[in-house]
Amino acid sequence: MPRNRLYDCFNAFLERHMPEGLFPRALIILVAPVVLLQTIMTGLIFDRHFENVSKLLARSFARDVSLLVQLYEESGGGPAATQRILELANGTLGLGLTIGRGELPEPLPDPLFSRADTRLTRELTVHMGREFWIDTGKLPEFVDVRVKVADGVVFHFLTRGERTFATSTGFLLLLMLLSSAFLLAIAIVFLRNQIRPITDLASAAQRFGTGRDVGVFKPRGAREVKAAGEAFLDMRDRIARQVEQRTTMLAGVSHDLRTILTRFRLELAVLGDGPKVQLLKEDVDEMQRMLEAYLAFAKGDGGEAAQEADLGTLVGNAVRATGRGGGNVAVAVPEGLAVRVIPNAFGRLLVNLIGNAVRYANTVSVTASVADHMLTLTVDDDGPGIPAAKRADAFRPFVRLDNARNLDETGTGLGLAIALDIARAHGGDIRLEDSPKGGLRAVVQIPV
Repeated sequence: MPRNRLYDCFNAFLERHMPEGLFPRALIILVAPVVLLQTIMTGLIFDRHFENVSKLLARSFARDVSLLVQLYEESGGGPAATQRILELANGTLGLGLTIGRGELPEPLPDPLFSRADTRLTRELTVHMGREFWIDTGKLPEFVDVRVKVADGVVFHFLTRGERTFATSTGFLLLLMLLSSAFLLAIAIVFLRNQIRPITDLASAAQRFGTGRDVGVFKPRGAREVKAAGEAFLDMRDRIARQVEQRTTMLAGVSHDLRTILTRFRLELAVLGDGPKVQLLKEDVDEMQRMLEAYLAFAKGDGGEAAQEADLGTLVGNAVRATGRGGGNVAVAVPEGLAVRVIPNAFGRLLVNLIGNAVRYANTVSVTASVADHMLTLTVDDDGPGIPAAKRADAFRPFVRLDNARNLDETGTGLGLAIALDIARAHGGDIRLEDSPKGGLRAVVQIPV
């Protein structure tokens, strides 16, 4: 497999199995190598520590036992020598020796996975060269060793386990785990503090993109993150100034044009109500509607703030605004469904979609539902519809579909463009589909 192909497959595997969030990914990248390295090093260190310390302790114990046996043999086994050996073994060496008469017990089966038993047996065999019996089943408290010194004489050693093998390994392992957990907790806290400015920036950008109040956002964190936050604030301010300037300019243009249209109406009123005058009045009214459409498209939401609104009320107002009074419009909106939208702007979206459907269809249905924090609003009609190949063009400003129905009530080609602009200002989208009624279906989806 080519190197690039292998690299792509590895990246695809990571994308499928890695968490989606930045914090868990950063945590894995930080913790995984450290944990893996520490696990390997801990295994190696403790293995060598246990092996070396146990080897030295077992060898020391075997040599002490061998020394006591040798002293007993050289002393001839008299009472004074025996007492002296007991004092040396129990007082100085701490071996827990008792000297009795009898024979060695039957050998015990070799314990499974007992490195201490194996090591101690090997050292006793090497340093004494005589029969002995060993029981490490009482570990880690005690080890029981019995050595046949002479016929009928047995040295019985009941020695604490820490005298014969390394007993502090478990404690050292626990101490290392606790210290690692403590350091990991500190790392998580610091890492979360580094990730939080990024999530705050993403949240602020999301709120700004959906037309909501950003609130108090202060760039902080690492230099690069702080620079991104400052760039976001600069962008927000530039967009706000641009919208303000555009709105001010449009307000002036609107005032001037409306003044001229008012003069036209006054002059036409003086001329009377003849057929030609009536046509001129209709042209003036059409100019007024076109002007309002252009201004609505250019202004967008006009700086209106998002707030909670009853969706049923918004849809009802839009249906009434179409002029049908809801007679041929079936509305199925859950009662009391509140959504956070820009009310006037979202109302224009509904009026455009429902008005288009009502104008070119006999029956229209409006349905709404909320699932997974997403509002889905559907407008179905039984009109002529729009060919699938031309649906993308229907959203372009000033585009009029001559071979399909005209999707703009004012004839400017801005109806769907305005609706799409408003939907995207809410962080959502609009798509056109075939309706079960045989006409067009408009599907609006916005996060709530």
